[in-house]
Amino acid sequence: MTQTVIDLPDKVLDIFEPARGTAQYRALYGGRGSGKSQSAAMMAAYWGFCEPLRILCTRELQVSIKDSFHRELKDAIERTPWLAAHYDVGVDYLRGKNGTEFIFRGLRHNTSSIKSLAGIDLTIVEEAEDVPEDSWLALEATVFRQDKSELWAIWNPRSEGSPVDKRFRKNPPADALIAEVNWKHNPFFPAGLNKLRQREQQRLDPATYSHVWEGAYLENSDAQVFSGKFQIADFEPDRLWDGPYFGMDFGFAQDPTAAVECYIHNERLYIRREAGRIGLELDDTPAFIQDRMPLLPLHTVRADSARPESISYLQRHGIPSITGVKKWSGSVEDGVAFIKSLDRVIIHPDCPETAREFRLYAYKQDRLSGDIMPKIVDANNHYIDALRYALQPMVGGTSEQIFGVL
Repeated sequence: MTQTVIDLPDKVLDIFEPARGTAQYRALYGGRGSGKSQSAAMMAAYWGFCEPLRILCTRELQVSIKDSFHRELKDAIERTPWLAAHYDVGVDYLRGKNGTEFIFRGLRHNTSSIKSLAGIDLTIVEEAEDVPEDSWLALEATVFRQDKSELWAIWNPRSEGSPVDKRFRKNPPADALIAEVNWKHNPFFPAGLNKLRQREQQRLDPATYSHVWEGAYLENSDAQVFSGKFQIADFEPDRLWDGPYFGMDFGFAQDPTAAVECYIHNERLYIRREAGRIGLELDDTPAFIQDRMPLLPLHTVRADSARPESISYLQRHGIPSITGVKKWSGSVEDGVAFIKSLDRVIIHPDCPETAREFRLYAYKQDRLSGDIMPKIVDANNHYIDALRYALQPMVGGTSEQIFGVL
């Protein structure tokens, strides 16, 4: 028996390895350079090689064949000799020697023609973020008529609560295989594309960069607490900088225990290292944090005073310099105000979770009007809380003077 080898990123392989018909949906979402479209094209061509299938490739708007999934399929087939020998690839068609047929349709303005399609074994929805609810309803009612019919969705998230987001992230079907894949999960990520990513990390605002490359929602920058205040950039602390300052926020089952190492220089805050994990046992915390922050044992570590028993334990088991921070009414707002008073926050690329929180940390928005409220949402703030604790000696503020320490 002839064996074939298909190289896919591990996270993608987890989605496509189960046999056809074992899942009704398979979904891949993420940013640029993840290989999600190329991987789906390769697997569709492979499935069509193994057995005769009718495969519908669709997106919301397809003006011409150049706008379709045809190009991804053509590239996957051409770089794989045994697939190239199997398929007849035309300018606007793609057929296998065993009868496999690929059909290319846009959903907009073509609802009636898609409804007339019969015997669809596999449907691939590319750029699924752009597909409205009525198109989804018409499509799904049409393509699940075969016993082992499947639908694959591929998209770069843009809006939280979009139809595809609700389908596969907020309320995923029980029979769905779903994964987030980004450039960092792609072992075949091209060096040239990585250079572009690094340039754009420096050039783009963090929200846009995270959307394009990290698969994040494109957030409302007006609601972001630190909008326009931070950037991602390489740096190494100089011996003349103030710091390091260390902070820690406790978590466990749902939230991570989080720690940061930061510096201040020329009115700029530099965040050099982070360490964190959900489910981190207290016994394992000292070794876990110090392995990622080797300077931590030499400096004071300021932590959430709401957990005095945890602080006491760590003082006796590996982090003797840890201490609880003062809290007062308005201490959160004072800490945020201090960070925003600085000229800039520079986050090292080694701190992706801190960068994610800086992008997502947001003011509340009125549910009906969308107006931005003055209260901060209590979410996406574990590394930011650790940062506030680390900086507390510099924060001060009128709130403490008025209300005192709680």
